Amino acid sequence: MILIGMFDSPFVRRVAVSMNLLKLTFEHRNWSVGKDFELIRQFNPLGRVPALVLADGESLIDSAAILDFLDDLVGPERALLPRSGKERRDALRAVAVAIGAAEKGLHQLFEIVFKPDTKRHEPWMDRCRHQMHGALKELDRLAQSRSGEWMVGSRLTQADITATCVYTYLCDALGLSDSGRVYPGLTALASRCEALPAFAQSKLKFDPPTPVSAG
Repeated sequence: MILIGMFDSPFVRRVAVSMNLLKLTFEHRNWSVGKDFELIRQFNPLGRVPALVLADGESLIDSAAILDFLDDLVGPERALLPRSGKERRDALRAVAVAIGAAEKGLHQLFEIVFKPDTKRHEPWMDRCRHQMHGALKELDRLAQSRSGEWMVGSRLTQADITATCVYTYLCDALGLSDSGRVYPGLTALASRCEALPAFAQSKLKFDPPTPVSAG
């Protein structure tokens, strides 16, 4: 299998980490949605990442669809989402909150990277920051409620993977200052996950950001 996309995307990275944890071999194409846009469009007409190319040439797009395929591939006992019931609902909710935080962080990043200061819409930026921090606060609450354990159930799940990939991304990309103080539970969870080989094998590579307040 071939995974397309750079690990500075939390969506690409959560797929890579999941494949590492499931011990699924893949080739990584470190393609950028900027300079490699036309290459990516050969596998995803939107030119977005991640895309996962299967051995028969079929191309899967969207990280949620890819992760669903991977869970189906390895079977319910190894799947990274709980099979059913409250644990599945709790994991899906945590994932949805984390994805929401990532999206609101991306909105801010686009404003910063692609618009001059005079063209940025500050009320929109404030709203995105408020939504992002609201999501991170909820993830922190969930992490603290587990008292050092995984977010859902007794083992690492997609909730932990996605929350960590998103939190690490936001801290690095937006340079969140004092994040460890503001979100101690989430910081502890991310530190625990980032120490695992499956995460270390898909490390983020960011230029040093300009710090902004975490809260």
